[in-house]
Amino acid sequence: MSRIGERKLTIPANVTVTINGSELNVKGPKGELNLNVDNLISVEVVDNTVLTKQKKASKRANVMQGTMNALINNMLIGVSQGFEKSLEAVGVGYRFNVAGNKITINAGYSHPVVVEVPAGMSVTSESNTEITIHGIDKEKVSEFAANVRKIREPEPYKGKGIRYKDEHVRHKDGKKAA
Repeated sequence: MSRIGERKLTIPANVTVTINGSELNVKGPKGELNLNVDNLISVEVVDNTVLTKQKKASKRANVMQGTMNALINNMLIGVSQGFEKSLEAVGVGYRFNVAGNKITINAGYSHPVVVEVPAGMSVTSESNTEITIHGIDKEKVSEFAANVRKIREPEPYKGKGIRYKDEHVRHKDGKKAA
């Protein structure tokens, strides 16, 4: 019995949910998202709520019920409010430069790294060391933020690198005197 899968998801105002066979379509003020529902799960829209149910009880159906419920919940939040991830560059000379749909990252390499922002997302710069990635698809926003962070991950000795805004980097002691 999936606990997350049994959740009743309330549809926010200005959001419409339609089901065409195994295709779920969620449309809201920020955009539109589609999801192919697993064939072991049935999705119902009753009044102002979305319900996920197992067609036939099995271990895989139990797992997929929770997964589908979580994905639908992320879609409802995404088209109504959107998602954002904040990154910061820590280190001397480490900085971001946002120009159009490209981010130029100086992260201690001999050359600047240029990253193109995927379609459906936007990047804003609070300062030259902080950026925020905005979008309606939680998976794509998180994946793009992880790829930007991967350019120079924070190292444990000085803490230099690109990190999430709320990330805590554990520091290691360097060489200790005997």
